[in-house]
Amino acid sequence: MAVLILTDESTSSVQAGRLFKALILDAPNLIPKLLPQVIKKIELVEGNGSPGTIQEITIAQGDNIKHVKHRIDAINPEDLTYSYTVIEGEGILEKVDSISHEIKFEVSAEGGSKTKNVSKYHPKAGVEIKEEDFKAEKEESLALLKAVEAYLVANPEAYA
Repeated sequence: MAVLILTDESTSSVQAGRLFKALILDAPNLIPKLLPQVIKKIELVEGNGSPGTIQEITIAQGDNIKHVKHRIDAINPEDLTYSYTVIEGEGILEKVDSISHEIKFEVSAEGGSKTKNVSKYHPKAGVEIKEEDFKAEKEESLALLKAVEAYLVANPEAYA
């Protein structure tokens, strides 16, 4: 089956470096605090945060997904790039073997930032996937970004 590639861009009034620090470097600490109703915890299962590290995200009760594991493939704080692959979990992983994400934070002309995300969905043998299958995941990612953005706007000294 063909790999489904989806691209997404979003803009923010928050500087790219601050977003990268909050969303990527400090995600295990910040995200469960900001969204405890969604993310119970994020913990390192294997590794130290460098490429090859496995993180497990435990989803809060009430959701049909209990956990997701992803592997950090690359992380570059200087270039503000991050890539990871979802390797285990419920829900959408019933249709795909893995999902890889490549994220780049860029400085915008207005002083804020632009975030670009390229997601590659690798379907299981014999399974046909469509963009609509991943609508909820896309909306959840945008909600996460907006929650972190709101926190950074309200706390201008955070991750400066």
